[in-house]
Amino acid sequence: MKNTVHTFLCVMLFGLFGPLLAQTKEAPNVILITLDGFRWQELFSGADPLLVANKTYVGDTTVLKSHFWDNDPEKRRALLMPFFWNKVSKIGQLHGNRTKGSKVNLTNSMWFSYPGYNEILSGSADDKRISSNSKINNPNKTILERVNNLSAYKGKVAAFGSWDVFPFIVNEERSGVPVNAGFDLAEGTNLTPREEFLNQLQPQIPSPWGSVRLDAFTHHYALEHMKKSRPKLLYISYGETDDFAHDGDYEAYLKSAHNTDGLIKELWQFVQGDDFYKDNTTFIITTDHGRGTQPLKTWKSHGGDIKGADEVWLVAFGKGVGAQGEITSQEQLYTNQVAPTVIEKLGVRLKKPEFSAQAVPLN
Repeated sequence: MKNTVHTFLCVMLFGLFGPLLAQTKEAPNVILITLDGFRWQELFSGADPLLVANKTYVGDTTVLKSHFWDNDPEKRRALLMPFFWNKVSKIGQLHGNRTKGSKVNLTNSMWFSYPGYNEILSGSADDKRISSNSKINNPNKTILERVNNLSAYKGKVAAFGSWDVFPFIVNEERSGVPVNAGFDLAEGTNLTPREEFLNQLQPQIPSPWGSVRLDAFTHHYALEHMKKSRPKLLYISYGETDDFAHDGDYEAYLKSAHNTDGLIKELWQFVQGDDFYKDNTTFIITTDHGRGTQPLKTWKSHGGDIKGADEVWLVAFGKGVGAQGEITSQEQLYTNQVAPTVIEKLGVRLKKPEFSAQAVPLN
């Protein structure tokens, strides 16, 4: 009799919750990625000819040119970002090459990190309240929080960042979204051997900066979380490109961008080899701000007084993204379109207020 009742209850519960669980698994996944302060100029033209052999910003110009230089800008960009230009350009879209008519801009007027990340994640600029990089909890709800508040996605949203301000940008305290950023270690009782190793290794390898860890730690913590928890909305922010640029180290800036290209390739290969994610995951990649170009020294900087620091880019590939490659038609996109695009690709409905900007038509 007990076995009969148990079977009946299992059938009833599966009847109630089985379709919901199946629907959640089958619903699309999104991986949102940012490369802090990485210029559109390098993405679309590779190493800058005014910087790659400039000894003010490069220690060994001969070696750097041997890795990343070619007279042809299209060959240069493939040397710098081989995954983007040998793979993504065939299966996805790359927006923001202003020399070919595709423009992507910020809508905030600050042109630095916290306002940029707020715009990306919340879907609108907030110049009055988000006007510094101070560690203040974001008064705006990000898409991470809004999706995490949906019952079917509770616990299926996570964020990983190299910069230690991300717990405040995501407002981890209010949102309930777990954020591993800065020099955070993996937490919990079911750590994988790789997470335990990363926890041991991270404190032993000094970062060049006091508030930003090396991107390899951010990447591998995120990848381990994907393997263990299968989040449906994952945000990863790589930070090295911005900090090496601020240091005036163009060699390290290029090498970091090249390395990040490889890290994103690794994520894609994992996704395409995993039953949960394969052919059902959209990658959306962008940056929080641009950098200067003229005068030359402004490549190190950004902010409202740096011309060109509002010029950014957008890359997408995977589920629901048409294979259009590099966009060469006239267009004007804005960073506040990223959030509604993520929500559209997830296929979820959020409570009002709706976004003021429209999703980018990526199909």
